[in-house]
Amino acid sequence: MSTPGGLSEWFADDVNLRGKIFSFIWNGVEQKARVIQKKDNKYIRFQWLDEENKGENIYFEFRITIDELTSDVALMITDFVDEDEEEDSVELWNTQIAELSHVLGI
Repeated sequence: MSTPGGLSEWFADDVNLRGKIFSFIWNGVEQKARVIQKKDNKYIRFQWLDEENKGENIYFEFRITIDELTSDVALMITDFVDEDEEEDSVELWNTQIAELSHVLGI
């Protein structure tokens, strides 16, 4: 969830990392994000570089949670979008999660 190789399997066509800056590439278009928080095997929080002026409270995050009773593993995604982009964002994340499920064989 936090390596270029892992992210390129389901999140983007290609992912490169230089320092704390990830370059995500979709259909030849590159978008860069920086890591603003990370805890290994728990979560990683990114901020798009073109949104840095909005403050660190605007981010997207992948968080893995494990239910203590059932040991079920869940991926929680947090993303902040403008109200008029919400439907497109939900559709995008549903597509990305379907790709992740396919990659994991579930």
